[in-house]
Amino acid sequence: MSISTILYAAYFVTTTGLLAYGAMAYVHLLLFALRHRAHRATNAALLARAAATPDAELPRVTTQLPLFNEPNVAERLLRAVAASDYPRDRHEIQVLDDSTDETCAIVDVVAAELRAAGHDIRVIRREARTGYKAGALREGMASATGEFFAIFDADFLPAPDFLRRTVPVFALCPEIGFLQTRWTHLNPRQSLLTEAQATGIDAHFIIEQTARAASGLFMNFNGSAGIWRRQAIVDAGGWQDDTLTEDLDLSFRAQLAGWSPCYLPEIGVPGEIPAAVSAYRRQQFRWAKGSIQTARKLLPAVLKAKVSPLKKIIGCMHLTHFLVHLLLLVHCLLALPILIWCRATPPEPWFTLFCMVGGFLLAAPLAIYLTAMLSMPRSERGRLRSVPAIILLGGGLALSNGRAVIEALLGVRSGFLRTPKAGILPNSARATRSVRSWMPVLEVALGIYALVALFLFLARGGWFLGPFLLVYVCGLLYLGISDLRDQRNVD
Repeated sequence: MSISTILYAAYFVTTTGLLAYGAMAYVHLLLFALRHRAHRATNAALLARAAATPDAELPRVTTQLPLFNEPNVAERLLRAVAASDYPRDRHEIQVLDDSTDETCAIVDVVAAELRAAGHDIRVIRREARTGYKAGALREGMASATGEFFAIFDADFLPAPDFLRRTVPVFALCPEIGFLQTRWTHLNPRQSLLTEAQATGIDAHFIIEQTARAASGLFMNFNGSAGIWRRQAIVDAGGWQDDTLTEDLDLSFRAQLAGWSPCYLPEIGVPGEIPAAVSAYRRQQFRWAKGSIQTARKLLPAVLKAKVSPLKKIIGCMHLTHFLVHLLLLVHCLLALPILIWCRATPPEPWFTLFCMVGGFLLAAPLAIYLTAMLSMPRSERGRLRSVPAIILLGGGLALSNGRAVIEALLGVRSGFLRTPKAGILPNSARATRSVRSWMPVLEVALGIYALVALFLFLARGGWFLGPFLLVYVCGLLYLGISDLRDQRNVD
């Protein structure tokens, strides 16, 4: 077998994999188009019934606030949760503080003030940060008095009526194990980076989560701005810390145990978008590695589950979605070898196939991002420039997230690295401090590699890899150069 045949075969395999995940975007779009109106009507009726629930029938709720070194946002989170209009005698607040910095002093002062004002608030600290966030939630649950658990990450700001609007839903629908609301944004217009992230988050919450919930598919708890039923956590085996995405892990286990999810995009909870490239990359690395760890752990159970074949297939694609970045990385690295050992333009019918697949793949994210944007209220819509920006970021993350996927597949363990929060308020210009690493240097190097391959392909009249290479070039160089600039400006 010739080298050119091997390279073309490798390229075909990676392209086929990307095609499969691109097809999933179209499946979600189709399901959204068919069912989002019915889902919206059902939710409207459910929320109306929930609003009519008298105080005497409201159950006891524990709000859990996992913190680790969050001095910029700890106080505003505690005060936002304490401002809840849920009956105080039925609302317990647990501050699960694993901090090792000045966050501890801030939390103690604010908690004491709120306790003196009549709030049931406790600060729980552990000797060791065993199990990271999952371990903190597990330890808090052991002493909690609530039947339900509302969870907010440090950078979120729930509205005062959040619990009143959501908690009664569990009594109305006893099959619900967890409830997720939509993430909105505190700083979507801070920079092109935050605009692009906001567009990606909106596509997930507007299109993908709605499609899954409305179609009875597996859906994930997003780790914040949601509520769990205690019994569902118990039946699923509790919070476990063998993956970096304890939320995805528990939500799938709960659904495999027979509990149903509930998704309410009508309720939005604003959170902070990472404004520094290093923070964004770190967050995505954790999500990518944790998702593949969860896939390794739960795919056998999903495949054996007594559910429809469609639900199994989409559930498996959901768990393994971050494989896309490994495929993108291999796709990028194949460019120069193909140029050296193969003809610039592959023989028919390869050329036609490459063009069709390339167009299909490029159109899939465009379609889902634009549909999400058009489905949102005009006041919340992002700017059109954020659509190509988020596509370029996807290509730029190929190296970092590809590494995360490889580590997960090989069983390499790593710690839970938090995403730094700046304490940004709406319209604030405060920046997140950059975290030093070698990754931006490697991204720039790979970006230059892709740029050289692009120029050589174009010089030889080969166009079939051009669109992909352009995405890699722009995405990798943007992330790498931006992060190097941020690191240079660190005090």
